[in-house]
Amino acid sequence: MSTPKHPGVLSKKKKGRLGANRWLLLRRSCQALTLALFACGPLTGFWIIKGNLAASRLFDTVPLADPFILLQSLATGTIAASTAIIGALIIAGFYMLVGGRAYCSWVCPVNILTDGAAWLRLRLDIREGLQLDRTLRYWGMVLVLVVTAITGILAWELINPVTLLHRGLFFGLGLAWTIPVAIFCFDLFMSKRGWCGHLCPVGGFYSLLGLVSLIRVRAEGRDRCSNCLDCYAVCPEPQVISPALKGKDGRGPVITEANCTNCGRCIDVCAEGVFSFGSRF
Repeated sequence: MSTPKHPGVLSKKKKGRLGANRWLLLRRSCQALTLALFACGPLTGFWIIKGNLAASRLFDTVPLADPFILLQSLATGTIAASTAIIGALIIAGFYMLVGGRAYCSWVCPVNILTDGAAWLRLRLDIREGLQLDRTLRYWGMVLVLVVTAITGILAWELINPVTLLHRGLFFGLGLAWTIPVAIFCFDLFMSKRGWCGHLCPVGGFYSLLGLVSLIRVRAEGRDRCSNCLDCYAVCPEPQVISPALKGKDGRGPVITEANCTNCGRCIDVCAEGVFSFGSRF
């Protein structure tokens, strides 16, 4: 299946440039706002949220914690503080509502790098590359927990590109810049959507939270599909589209696969209005 090199051309003609990039602009705004909230305190002295994406406090009261990091802490044999457990439950509950992989597309700063690599790869018409098994992210997640249990330290956090990039934006990356750059180059030259779509254990964990998420992308207008393949070209997880769009195995129009990132790009680029956000029911 050969996807178009310039997806969304017809959508821009019908909706205008802003309308054809509405959800993309909202995602970038959300990612920028997330970083701004963390930067507000150090830069202005007015603390809205203290900490980082691993663990923080909202208005110095509400605890927030990455549930995957909590799992790693528990794997070391550490008895977690009640605030850490409450914070992890808050975050887990939120992503079980909006979609686990929404973390990847709406919050994670690495997403900007990998989206950029995917965009450039499409423009350069790089179609060859490593074909990786998408289950590798789950094996990576298990490996992280096993290594953590054996070593007794949060080993993954030493190389976690999300942590490194978030910290580096405020305090300087130092030599840690090599990891984000390596991910960008890997996605651009070696494997399409290689990191986020196949390898990242954090994405694998959050996809599990999305198994029961309420908010979903729906292909209610699938009868209007013109088979232009624009949605496949821009989707970071294109394998999730076919069951809902084509009604494979008698499936309904709801994209229920856990790895849908709820990024909304399929909604943006579809000139026929096939896709929209809705509930899983």
